[in-house]
Amino acid sequence: MATIDLNCDLGEGFGGWSMGDDAALLEVVTSANIACGFHAGDPQIMLATCRLAAERGVAIGAHVAYPDLRGFGRRPVPTTSDELFADVVYQVGALQAAAHAVGTRVGYVKPHGALYNVAVRDAAQADAVAAAVAAVDASLAVLALPGSELLRAASDHGLAPISETYADRAFQPDGTLVPRGQPGSVLHDPGEIAKRVVRLVTDGVVTAIDGTEVEVEARSVCVHGDTPGAAAIAARVRHGLAAAGVELRPFV
Repeated sequence: MATIDLNCDLGEGFGGWSMGDDAALLEVVTSANIACGFHAGDPQIMLATCRLAAERGVAIGAHVAYPDLRGFGRRPVPTTSDELFADVVYQVGALQAAAHAVGTRVGYVKPHGALYNVAVRDAAQADAVAAAVAAVDASLAVLALPGSELLRAASDHGLAPISETYADRAFQPDGTLVPRGQPGSVLHDPGEIAKRVVRLVTDGVVTAIDGTEVEVEARSVCVHGDTPGAAAIAARVRHGLAAAGVELRPFV
């Protein structure tokens, strides 16, 4: 039987401001990428999200980012490798403490937004992220796009590299994501998204934005928690995968 992990970005509120329906999503997904305070999240939200994930048996990952609350972590922030190393160490450590306090643990790390996209191609930034993760806990996995510099760096630092793909994002012919500023970069129809994910998981193929067929190898599929209707999308994807005989379970 084919297996796949379904991950989602969660805990992305801040103070009295909320983002997405975390409770509903945690009833569906198998892994939760929890914001660590740099692009979203705060100590109370981190604790509450870790607690909800633990209650539902959902694996936890540290969703690390550039320090960019105003831009939700989607703007590149000029930084040195030493600064980025320290920022990632700080964020992973903070979420580990929150998880420990509610009786669970962090199993992996996934960069967010601009940091994720930069670490796909920038070897120095990717190495700083992977080195920081390894320095904190060498047992952690790293989740990123297949063929990315970040997965290469994770392997170099003795970390488990886990490839992922996206349910609700359009792809370019080279397998990277269409930038959010371009038309059609984010998908919204739950039924079409579910069909696309089932084909991706069972056949390893996705149709790029220009109509070409792109081969994709992934152990996890991501639904963005801030996409409108994310809970409905995730539920439809899970139902479609189950109907196709695919087992959903965490990769850690």
